[in-house]
Amino acid sequence: MDLIRKEVEKCDSFSGFFIIMSMAGGTGSGIGAFVTQNLQDQYSNSLKMNQIIWPYGTGEVIVQNYNSILTLSHLYRSSDALLVHENDAVHKICAKLMNIKQISFSDINQVLAHQLGSVFQPTYSAESSFHYRRNPLGIDWHVRPPLSGLPSLGKMSLNKDLHFNTSIANLVILRGKDVQSADVEGFKDPALYTSWLEPVNAFNVWKTQRAFSKYEKSAVLVSNSQFLVKPLDMIVGKAWNMFASKAYIHQYTKFGIEEEDFLDSFTSLEQVVASYCNL
Repeated sequence: MDLIRKEVEKCDSFSGFFIIMSMAGGTGSGIGAFVTQNLQDQYSNSLKMNQIIWPYGTGEVIVQNYNSILTLSHLYRSSDALLVHENDAVHKICAKLMNIKQISFSDINQVLAHQLGSVFQPTYSAESSFHYRRNPLGIDWHVRPPLSGLPSLGKMSLNKDLHFNTSIANLVILRGKDVQSADVEGFKDPALYTSWLEPVNAFNVWKTQRAFSKYEKSAVLVSNSQFLVKPLDMIVGKAWNMFASKAYIHQYTKFGIEEEDFLDSFTSLEQVVASYCNL
């Protein structure tokens, strides 16, 4: 924390912290959550944004679901926003979009770095300032296209029966050529958002003619929506099934984590799931 304090003091205009961490293993999840909590204690008025790697559904670590619920429940209390990357989704990008046969960690990290860069490259734009709003848990990176055969978003009024994920907030970042003429009216459709939020309060767009990487044009969507309800509910369910049979609990209790800590985590995340389901 002394090292962090010294770096903060060097900043001319300090706005917050960006913490990159995994969620399944013990080091990234435990230390990442611990550092975030310390940052919240010492810099409560500064933004804490965590980028977390969601574990493979098939399993990387035998106790990954325990680690995940403990991590997420702690971050929910101490972080302002979570940017979520699912390993399964990134792996699919490498396999299906990039046609990589033997996918390595380097390939996966390249995709992650690319997506992070597409959001965090500064938008030196006269039209908008580069800022963040405080967000609850659940930012995801996925643009889900309309169902086959349906008109485009800009030409239709969406119906909830079409299974779009209801959003709390959407941010579109447009970079490169002709960004000023891009049509983003479809994102202002009230059907995309929860009933207690007007699109004017839930949708934001940043535009800049500065290109990202070597692309002539690029568009990024950061969405706080129901997308993570299913994977979060799945992780909570798997962790609960293990907890109910007391599997591997001793690996945690011997280091001072009590069963009550698990129960508190389950309660917290079940409330998150319920809140997002009720959007």
